[in-house]
Amino acid sequence: MWGNLLKTLIGPVIEPLIDRIPNPNERARAREDAERQLLEAFTQASAAQTRINEVEAAHPSRFVAGWRPAIGWTCAAGLAYQFVLHPLSEWALRLVAMGAGTEIPPPPALDVSVLTSLVMAMLGMGGLRTYEKMRGVSRERTPSAGGLGAK
Repeated sequence: MWGNLLKTLIGPVIEPLIDRIPNPNERARAREDAERQLLEAFTQASAAQTRINEVEAAHPSRFVAGWRPAIGWTCAAGLAYQFVLHPLSEWALRLVAMGAGTEIPPPPALDVSVLTSLVMAMLGMGGLRTYEKMRGVSRERTPSAGGLGAK
């Protein structure tokens, strides 16, 4: 997949140069070499990023090791606010503003349509991950992981 993406991005630059090679056999060899070099470059970059991620995760400082969990907690807090706290606080403010002696408005209906979509997507991703692990094709077992994190 990534090889195809790289080929799509860099192909328009390389293809005109390769097409100038008159010998069809040498042209095919040059195309294969270019694709191999692109794939090797991507594999090396991916392995380097994996090593960086491991070093960051092992760092004792929360500002380095905790940025990914911070993003997760920020998203969770944002979802809690958007779908629970905000509607309930608006309702509570309406209750206070109305004062005593008036009819109490019903509590708000929480908008669960977007939240349900998000939850179903997350459950689907979790199901796909479980399926990958059961089939033995999860990332830790693939050679592209460079043996890092293998169990």
